[in-house]
Amino acid sequence: MVRNLKTRRQKKYNYDKNRKNLKKKLKSTGKIKCPEIKNAMDKRRTLTTNIDDMGLAFDVNKSLGLPNSKRDRIKFVKKLQNGFVEEDQTDSENENESKTELAPKHEVVEKLERDAKELRESKFRLPKGQVKFISYLIDKYGLNYKKMVKDHKNYDQETWRQLRAKCRKFMSIPEQFSKYLEERNLVDCEINPLDPQWQETNTDIEDE
Repeated sequence: MVRNLKTRRQKKYNYDKNRKNLKKKLKSTGKIKCPEIKNAMDKRRTLTTNIDDMGLAFDVNKSLGLPNSKRDRIKFVKKLQNGFVEEDQTDSENENESKTELAPKHEVVEKLERDAKELRESKFRLPKGQVKFISYLIDKYGLNYKKMVKDHKNYDQETWRQLRAKCRKFMSIPEQFSKYLEERNLVDCEINPLDPQWQETNTDIEDE
C-alpha cells in the first residue's frame, strides 16, 4: 500500500503588508499611560533597563524576594564545602550597597509618590433614578429607614440597612445633595440636627 506523502503549500510573499510598520509593532511595548514614566523612557534602551534606571520594579516577584525552594537548594549545595556551609559575607554586603544606591532617574519614583499622596475628589455619582427614589423617600419619611422599607415603591424589597447606606451615600455627594437642597429652598437655611426630619431613627445604635 502506497503511503500518502505530506504536502506543503508553497510560501508566498505578502506584498500588501508594510514590513516597516510590522517591525515597529513587534518592537512596540504598547502605549504608556503614565506621563512620568513616558517622559523618562529612553527609546534606545530596553524596557527592563529603563524601568531599572527609574528605580521601579519590572518583576514584582523578584523585587519582593518571594521564597523559591529550588533556587535556595541550589545555592545551599554550591556553598557546601567539605560538608560545612561557609557564610558568604559578600552577598549581604552587595545587597546593602544596592539598597543605598539611588537609581539614575530616581526623580520618577519621587513624582509618583507625590502624585499618589495627593487627595483626589471622588467622581462617583448616583444614577438619576436612584437620586429620584432616595429624594422621594427622604421627603416622605425623613431618615426613618424602617418606614422606607414598607413603601410601595420599594420594588426591590431592599432592607432598611441597604436604604440607610444609599441615603448616607447620597448625602455625602455635595454636587447631588446640594441640588436636592436647592430644589427645596434649604441651602440658605440652617439645618437643625434636632429636627426629626434630619435625625436617623431605627439605627443599629438604637437596637443595641
